[in-house]
Amino acid sequence: MAIVKKITSRTKTETTKAVEAPPTFRSREERINAGRLLRERVPRTSHAAWLPPAKHRDPIAILKQSNEDRLQELVPIRYGRMLRSPFTFLRGSAALMAHDLATTPSTGIRVQACGDCHLMNFGLFATPERNLVFDLNDFDETLPAPWEWDIKRLAASFAVAGRDARLSDAQSREAAVACVCAYRENLREYSKMNPLEVWYSRLDAQTLIDSAPDEKVRKLRQQFIEKARTRVVESVFPKIAEHVAGRPRIVDQPPILYHVADPEFLDKVREGMAEYRATLSDERRILLDRYRLEDAALKVVGIGSVGTRCFITLMFSEENHPLILQFKESCRSVLEPYAGKSQYENQGQRVVMGQRLMQSSSDIFLGWARGRTGRDFFVRQLRDMKMSVPVEGISAAQLKRYAGLCGSVLARAHAKSGDAATISGYLGKGDTFDEALGDFSLAYASQTEQDHAILVEAVNSGRLEALVEEE
Repeated sequence: MAIVKKITSRTKTETTKAVEAPPTFRSREERINAGRLLRERVPRTSHAAWLPPAKHRDPIAILKQSNEDRLQELVPIRYGRMLRSPFTFLRGSAALMAHDLATTPSTGIRVQACGDCHLMNFGLFATPERNLVFDLNDFDETLPAPWEWDIKRLAASFAVAGRDARLSDAQSREAAVACVCAYRENLREYSKMNPLEVWYSRLDAQTLIDSAPDEKVRKLRQQFIEKARTRVVESVFPKIAEHVAGRPRIVDQPPILYHVADPEFLDKVREGMAEYRATLSDERRILLDRYRLEDAALKVVGIGSVGTRCFITLMFSEENHPLILQFKESCRSVLEPYAGKSQYENQGQRVVMGQRLMQSSSDIFLGWARGRTGRDFFVRQLRDMKMSVPVEGISAAQLKRYAGLCGSVLARAHAKSGDAATISGYLGKGDTFDEALGDFSLAYASQTEQDHAILVEAVNSGRLEALVEEE
């Protein structure tokens, strides 16, 4: 079984190892037992506590550091989006939570980690076969790292989202526990499968519909899935482009979508396209070559990504069928200071390889490039039926069900790259770990609310500049 090499001790500067086969194979029972033994060194109850590091912890300083290489004129938009609520703050502060998670207990078992594993980074998207699946869909921070970091960030995101939705602490905690329970139970099932079964496993749209607990939920899921099917390039193109002097052009929508005042920008984009094309397999190069570049513009995306360089390319086939690709800057993972450097020199390649390893299926246009100035990018289609679950006004029952879906999907992602049996042996069949992370999630939700308040005060005092967009 392919696993990530287990590291018991390492320095922060040591290069992170790639996923590799173990020198000797051990039975599932041997690995289950090895996991049980880890409880002596790292009790499962030890994961319940959250205490800020003894050393002075300045969330604003950490956020500022993460902005150093961004487009500074866009940073106020990032702060403005983080100001909206503690939940949007959590979404935009992966670097801060990586700093915090590095101080928490760890078994030393590594997987390919998402690195920014919160509930909004899951959703529907189309496979190359045009089927809809529910899976992780954001990998900007992916890196081999302790498995605990992903499940802790994910569970905490449910506690924060629950409080944002005005649910009680008991209901918010229940959602976090449901997420961890689904992760633990599904990881144990994956540990019993052969490696191919794990790799072929996926949560498709029909399974989502069939697993609905009642007719009302079934109809809601059907409506959500049908809406996702409409989010294709043919529907996106008319909303962001128009014809100017007989040629299609992207419509400027500053400050979130606009053309760059650089006469060489399109030449740089063409160079990047050539670099990107070289990373595709031969048959996909042939497909890409059926499209011509017409226009490109800078696009602001997400919350944590605001300020990184991201642009979209508007392309057409000979018969004027549109294709929109997104080139998104790939900086070093926020996990790197604590988990070690990636084996990939190009950070776009790091993202692509991590995505392929964690997802059940990936975009056929997934690739990477390095720009003229040495900046790295990864490339994918702009949307292609991609859709996330809205959490505004979500009920306790809905949040709990969604938590279970996300926990099960994360289990499959970790089982693809990591030693599911050893982790399962550590977690056990009971709810000790689930309950511990329920406590951790509420404690970290309180920390997030405190950090959000610090951001609000920093903006109000003029320490930081924020641009709050109209809803």
